[in-house]
Amino acid sequence: MADLATVFPTLSEIFTTEVPNTLTYTEELASRFGWPDYLVFSAMLLVSIAIGFYYGFVDKSGANDTTEDFLLAGKSMTTFPIAMSLIASFMSAITLLGTPSEVYQNGFVYYLIGFSYFLVMPSAAYLYLPVFWDLQVTSAYEYLEWRFHPYCRRLGSAVFILQMVMYMAIVV
Repeated sequence: MADLATVFPTLSEIFTTEVPNTLTYTEELASRFGWPDYLVFSAMLLVSIAIGFYYGFVDKSGANDTTEDFLLAGKSMTTFPIAMSLIASFMSAITLLGTPSEVYQNGFVYYLIGFSYFLVMPSAAYLYLPVFWDLQVTSAYEYLEWRFHPYCRRLGSAVFILQMVMYMAIVV
């Protein structure tokens, strides 16, 4: 029977083995990110900074006097920007990169999660949102405090924080 050391290479052998005629990682990135990319990236950053400066320093109309005005936009937003905000919130870079690899590894069964949205979202829209709207609460945590006890709000927040800590440990 063969010795494991002769069958499987060691980690030092794997990481020091050179592959001929390949670029290093830095050279490959530099060859892909050219001046048009830098131009678009810089323009995006400048537009974002300009919007922030305008609404932070120039436009002092008092539109966001209270926290509720800030969180709910004074209840003046139409359906389209709200829908785009929700889509942007649900579509992370992890989703865009991880979903194709998950489907490649495990097949089409992953998309059953997507089909569950057709059941969950309408039920949430017709069962939960009217309650939140009528009570004028800005979050589920505020509802937990109002309906049950401040302890329930803290418990819900702690569970969410724990979930996010575990999630960040996976994705980082």
